[in-house]
Amino acid sequence: MAATRPVRPPGKHRRPVEGQATYGEVIAIGEFRALWLGQGMSLLGDQLAQVALAILVYNRTQSALATASVYALTYLPPIVGGPLLAGLADRYPRRRIMLACDVLRAGLVAVTAIPGMPFGALCGLVFCVVLLSAPFSAARAALLPEVLEGDRYVVGSALQNVTNQAVQMLGFAAGGAVIAGLGPYRALALDAATFLGSALVIVAGVRRRGSPARSGGRPSMWTMTRAGGRLVFGERRLRTLVLFAWLCGFYVLPEGIAVPYAMELDDGTLPVPAVTGLLMAAMPTGTVIGAFVFSRFVAPSARLRAMGWMAMLTCAPLIVCAMRPPLVGVLLLWVLSGIGGAYQLAANAAFVQCVPADRRGQAFGIVQSGLLAAQGAGILIGGAVAQELGPEPVVALAGAAGLSLAAWLAMAWTESRTEIIAEVRAA
Repeated sequence: MAATRPVRPPGKHRRPVEGQATYGEVIAIGEFRALWLGQGMSLLGDQLAQVALAILVYNRTQSALATASVYALTYLPPIVGGPLLAGLADRYPRRRIMLACDVLRAGLVAVTAIPGMPFGALCGLVFCVVLLSAPFSAARAALLPEVLEGDRYVVGSALQNVTNQAVQMLGFAAGGAVIAGLGPYRALALDAATFLGSALVIVAGVRRRGSPARSGGRPSMWTMTRAGGRLVFGERRLRTLVLFAWLCGFYVLPEGIAVPYAMELDDGTLPVPAVTGLLMAAMPTGTVIGAFVFSRFVAPSARLRAMGWMAMLTCAPLIVCAMRPPLVGVLLLWVLSGIGGAYQLAANAAFVQCVPADRRGQAFGIVQSGLLAAQGAGILIGGAVAQELGPEPVVALAGAAGLSLAAWLAMAWTESRTEIIAEVRAA
């Protein structure tokens, strides 16, 4: 998107205080460009594959339950296997883990593209493909701080966040048209090709590194998983940062009930699918705006100080939905909520700074699994309650509950942030 481009070449821009980085500096780093491009390719392919699988399964079974079950498989594997498999990124070279996962996923998705694949086998293949995303994501998350140091990590994370939101919106928007032209099997084959493309980009652009340094040999995966849990939840600062990340279970809920919300807003002016699309795009739009402004114009230490009130900003606008505002009002409230979500950039950077480099893979895997569980549980509970109360009260209740947790986290973070801010200023 145009908003993510640097305003001017970094050499002609007076550097802000505290070593604040620019987008131009980050994009100029070849290894980051490789990781960024590979991620964008595979993510776009995944969006097409999700639409293709939904169409394929429904056409074959004529069952909404079967279609929903296959979609649910995109949440279950990382929750179940993520904490265990993420430890691979701390045992073996992270570049090697990413390449192995890309090649294996390409092969598995290629098999799903074979016409006539039995439904049970299709579910098993989808489960394995999504399961392999856990070690890949953990390795990539652990490798990124080695590629981008200091504030460049925050700017790079913001750029990736913006790219993810844009690719998701593009993939879902264009997915139906692409599949109408190619057919679901060819779309799945295209997804397999994106994994191979990602692997080639990593081979060409990411340099080899050794295994993360560990003393005392390589412990078992189960031992590493338990040690990772103790690390993440045993230290107050990390525990607070993890809860900041999992707060999204409250403010992601509106997207999960966007269809019934759109039906409540239907006044005949716009078709329900169009209103649904606007609602689902509102928070990602706010996230893009917030990530750009937060990373580009706010100093690193100021980001850490702003985390608490920005986390509250993600939830507070949702409470106003209890007043049943019109569509324009709802869109503005949800965009504002998305802007507040930029606090996750600061939380992520602080988490990286607090976790030892040789244990980042396991730590990120645990956080990511909990993140998916929080999102899935929030949407599931919200959908069930919306059946009884309607979508507007449910969104307002989620906002109120999230605001209460965010306020408590803001107070807890006030006690923990001083040390990290001192480290940021000294870096």
